[in-house]
Amino acid sequence: MSSHTIDLTDALHEYLVRQGLRESEAARGLRAETLAATRWHVMQISPEQGAFMALLVRLLGARRAVEVGTFTGYSALVVAEALPADGRLVACDVSEEWTAIGRPFWERAGVAHKIDLRLRPAVETLDALLADGQSGAFDFAFIDADKANYDAYYERCLRLLRPGGVVGIDNVLWGGRVADAAVTDQDTAAIRALNAKVRDDARVHATMLPIGDGFTLALKK
Repeated sequence: MSSHTIDLTDALHEYLVRQGLRESEAARGLRAETLAATRWHVMQISPEQGAFMALLVRLLGARRAVEVGTFTGYSALVVAEALPADGRLVACDVSEEWTAIGRPFWERAGVAHKIDLRLRPAVETLDALLADGQSGAFDFAFIDADKANYDAYYERCLRLLRPGGVVGIDNVLWGGRVADAAVTDQDTAAIRALNAKVRDDARVHATMLPIGDGFTLALKK
């Protein structure tokens, strides 16, 4: 008997989305708009991953969050929806074009005031937060940007998180390429290296989950 995670057929995935989560009208609209607007829509997290992240934010009682890689803003929207009225999400991205797709939906959801979008290289934003004395001030971090810089993002996010805070790292299975020794490109190598680092990192409790393209959660000790 196999102990592997169940294979999701299209029909089963549709059932999961229909019965297994509560997605706001604004979030559904943003997913549809992203699908229509760009062929890069596959970069958007799945609705079930978004719902899982939102529940995690609520379980943490999070008030302050940071995300590295906003794309069209779906992850920012669902996290902001889960934050309290005075909660804040610092969203790091470099694309005005892509983030502009999400902004009307942030407004529609009534969460735009919670999202502090910073359009500059994420390392610069994270370093500015640290320089501003915000080490240990954040409850939740989400990393979903350029893979070559994942280690730099991880290290900075850990410093920004309070003890008991959680960082989520997306794309850790990388379409299966991490398990294929013949694949040696820079992005795959960077993800492999971070996966091994997090596994052995005494600063966190961590687990890797087969959600979306692979999702690691690391709880800061």
